Amino acid sequence: MSKKIARVSLRELWNSEYTLFVNQLVLIILKYPVEALHLTKAFARVKAMLPQLVKIKAQELSSAISKQLQELNNERTTLIKAIVNQLKNMGKISLTSVAPHVLVLNRFFDKHGRDIPDANYNSKTERLDDLLKDYDAKPEVQAAAVALNLKMLFDQLRVVNTQFATLFLQRTAEDSAVEVVDAHAIRAETDKLLTAFFDAFEFCSSEYEELDYETPAKEMNDLINYYKTQLKARITRRNSGKDVSTEKPIA
Repeated sequence: MSKKIARVSLRELWNSEYTLFVNQLVLIILKYPVEALHLTKAFARVKAMLPQLVKIKAQELSSAISKQLQELNNERTTLIKAIVNQLKNMGKISLTSVAPHVLVLNRFFDKHGRDIPDANYNSKTERLDDLLKDYDAKPEVQAAAVALNLKMLFDQLRVVNTQFATLFLQRTAEDSAVEVVDAHAIRAETDKLLTAFFDAFEFCSSEYEELDYETPAKEMNDLINYYKTQLKARITRRNSGKDVSTEKPIA
C-alpha cells in the first residue's frame, strides 16, 4: 500500500521557514537507506538545492539588518526632534531660571543644525557624533540639558547612534559577501523537486511493499503537519486582526 505524504502550501512559508523546512526534511531522509528505497535520484535533486537555499538565508539576514537600521534611524530622528521641540516649548515659558539654559542650547543647535533628521544615514551618524562630542566637552550644555529635563534624551540618542553605527558597519561587511539571488525562482525550482520527491516516495512505497517506507513517511508527515499547524495558526491570528505580516529575523 502506498504511504501518502502530507502536503503543505509551500508558498505560504516565509523564506526563513522555507529554508529550515527543506533542511529538516533532508536531515530526516538522510537517516534512511535512500538507495535501497529507490529514491536516490529524486532525493539528490532536492539535496542539490541546499546551497541555493543558503544564499536565500544570507539574503534574508541582510534584509533583517536593513530593517533594524531603519528602526534605529527612525528612533534617532524622533529623539533629535523631541529635543528640539522641547527646547522650543521651553523658550515660550516666562521663567527667568529657564531662559539662560534655553539660550545655551539654542546656540548649541545653531552650531550643529536642526536639520539633522533630514540627513542621510552616514551624514546623520557623523553629525550626531560631532554633536555628542561637543555636548561632552561643554559643561554648560550638559547643565542646560539637566535643567530642561533633556539629559535622558541626549543619553538615549548616544546609545541609539552608537548602535546604528555598529550595525551599519556590520551590514556593509556582510553585504559585500552576500550574493543577490532570485529567491522566488529558487523556491519555485525547489517546490517542483520536493513534489517530485514526494511523488516518487509514494510510488516506490506501493511498488516495493516489502521495504519500510512507513517509518520515514511518519517522520516526514510529522514535520509537514507541524508547519501546516503553524500556518493555520497564522491565518487565525491574521483574521483576528493581529499583525503577522512581518517576518522575524532568522536566528
